[in-house]
Amino acid sequence: MKGKLILENGMTFEGRVFGDIHSSVGEVVFNTGMTGYQEVLTDPSYYGQIVTMTYPLIGNYGINLEDVESNSPKVKGFIVRELCTSPSNFRCEMDLNEYLKQNGIVGLEGIDTRALTKILRNNGTMKGIITTKELTQEELAQKFDNFSNTNAVEIVTRKAIERYEGEGKHVAILDFGIKQNIVRSFLKRGCKVTIFPAFSTAEEILSENPDTIFLSNGPADPADLTSVIETIKELVGKKPLVGICLGHQLLALALGGKTAKLKFGHRGCNHPVKDLEENKVYITSQNHGYYVNELPEGMVATHVSVNDGTIEGMRHESLPIFCVQFHPEACPGPKDIDGIFDKFLEVE
Repeated sequence: MKGKLILENGMTFEGRVFGDIHSSVGEVVFNTGMTGYQEVLTDPSYYGQIVTMTYPLIGNYGINLEDVESNSPKVKGFIVRELCTSPSNFRCEMDLNEYLKQNGIVGLEGIDTRALTKILRNNGTMKGIITTKELTQEELAQKFDNFSNTNAVEIVTRKAIERYEGEGKHVAILDFGIKQNIVRSFLKRGCKVTIFPAFSTAEEILSENPDTIFLSNGPADPADLTSVIETIKELVGKKPLVGICLGHQLLALALGGKTAKLKFGHRGCNHPVKDLEENKVYITSQNHGYYVNELPEGMVATHVSVNDGTIEGMRHESLPIFCVQFHPEACPGPKDIDGIFDKFLEVE
């Protein structure tokens, strides 16, 4: 069926819809990964976004139900240049079209994703709608005005405490939309893990007497999470605090730093990051639209992006606090950055 993407600046891309056929509004972003589309689809940090894959052929190894990062796809829409309808992989359980159809996600194929990516790169991310309908300017304006992603964390977080037993350190996780491989990374180190809903109180978390408190990744603008920021302030100095991505940004805000929105974000699995403490460069996986643009007092940068110089990690000079912007649990090929989890457990 014919369909199209309409951007809020008026530009239109015509193609073919697949998956679950319906109209969907979201923030249009792009991801530069050649593989990993299944992890992208199920990463809760993408909630509220229509994701464009820059690699032209997507779906060639199909879908399996083992490599997911959450219980279902979280994107608002998925855009590819060419959809593979005959995947070939010994672990394949279904094709991409069927997976999106089962989970209520609309896809769009056959558009010039290179041109779309250039528009987003030059003009910044913007709202868009995937639709099969003819919409008036008034209808489009209303749909764009009605779209909001401010309650994204409330939607993707766990609704109840979840526990995993272990003999090692007890890690309390605040779940803002955590990727499952982060949980697995702590479990494979023997940790006891207790996962809390995002809006749990400091008293609830501290009552479990964890050794370390971990602040997870998640979607949307960290500045919207004012109650969470206040909770983190109450936790500072009580227990070691570590975090990834949104957790990194929230720590900065709680300590008096500032965050800002990137023009088109960092989304992909080939982002070079320099470790300032070890004088090494790592290739990292990233997914974020916001960044720490002003360090809090007492915090020093530990990692920076080689591409644009933005802060990718920070450590407190006197308090047990350490966090990174990139995703050390992801496996874009090399696994040398996986050791960040050992550094998290060493913070005390």
